Amino acid sequence: MATSRIRALIVDDSALMRKLVLDMIASDPSFEVVGTARNGQEAVQKVKELQPSVVTMDVEMPVMDGLEALRQIMLQRPTPVVMLSSLTRHGADETIRSLELGAIDFVCKPSGPTSLNVGEVRSILLGKLRLAATAKLLPPPDVTAPPRSVAPAPRQSSAAADWLIAIGSSTGGPRALEAIIPKFPGDLPAGLLVAQHMPHGFTAAMAERLNSLSSIRVREAAEGDMIAPGEALIAPGGRHLLVNRRKRVTTSDAPPLWGVKPAVDLLMTSVAEVYGCACVGVILTGMGQDGARGMAAIRKAGGKTIAQDEATCVVYGMPKAAVEQGGVELQLPLPQIPAVIARMLKRRLTPQNARDGGASAAGASC
Repeated sequence: MATSRIRALIVDDSALMRKLVLDMIASDPSFEVVGTARNGQEAVQKVKELQPSVVTMDVEMPVMDGLEALRQIMLQRPTPVVMLSSLTRHGADETIRSLELGAIDFVCKPSGPTSLNVGEVRSILLGKLRLAATAKLLPPPDVTAPPRSVAPAPRQSSAAADWLIAIGSSTGGPRALEAIIPKFPGDLPAGLLVAQHMPHGFTAAMAERLNSLSSIRVREAAEGDMIAPGEALIAPGGRHLLVNRRKRVTTSDAPPLWGVKPAVDLLMTSVAEVYGCACVGVILTGMGQDGARGMAAIRKAGGKTIAQDEATCVVYGMPKAAVEQGGVELQLPLPQIPAVIARMLKRRLTPQNARDGGASAAGASC
């Protein structure tokens, strides 16, 4: 019995880009291009008429832009959407917003049909469209910016954090991060490091968006940054993030691991080596097995580990792999994760630890 082909709708105001994307998708026999649209208004109507399996969506278009079209599609006929993003700062901001609105993922646009990166973009696009066709569509997280007068961002600490939370995520990760990072209090007694699979040029926009919603400070990590309590550092897109013995972060341009960069495994393995039992590893939604080894390393070192449960994952790949490799202590619905971490930290920060200024990696009372 023949497998049904993935039905794709292409949305872009540029005839050249529509043709380029159409050729990429049509070159794979597992896909069928069922139509094209020149603007968001046409896209909304054609989603209703053609009922595609997946949609590729440009952002900047006349009549109705891609963000408004995405919003309407998710309200009227929820359909997996992969955004086509430009490599500009404005494009990055719009892309992060599209992920908040429900887009499954994004792909950077090739610069034209003669570009040397067209083949690479084709491979990435087809892979993400296949994944999108099987991904779970979830409602947006309930997030509002905290009242700064009540929960101000903390001042930069002069001492490194003695406790650390390490989070890894991929497909669906930006929305998942938006659902949990703003829930941490401004006086969080731990540092927080995040490895989200994302290319160069987009993580700074994601960090700024999270910072605007959070009581803790959130920013893109830079070489040598100290891990401070009440601060989240986001791995720069296209670079690995690791922890050194001085409780500072280092960035690396080493080759991808599992085909991704930053890699969650590299971050979490270094966290386990430096922080031992004084850390919490969290693996969120995403495809593949990145993070499974790192979670196992953290658990072996005595740290606590949490995986997002299948019901709240867009893609239950990375959490599943971590569970199967024995690295997960708890599986939780996404909204419960911040409160459980807070309880873990409260239990481990004993009165004696508090008097001593916190637990140390070498002698934490875990």
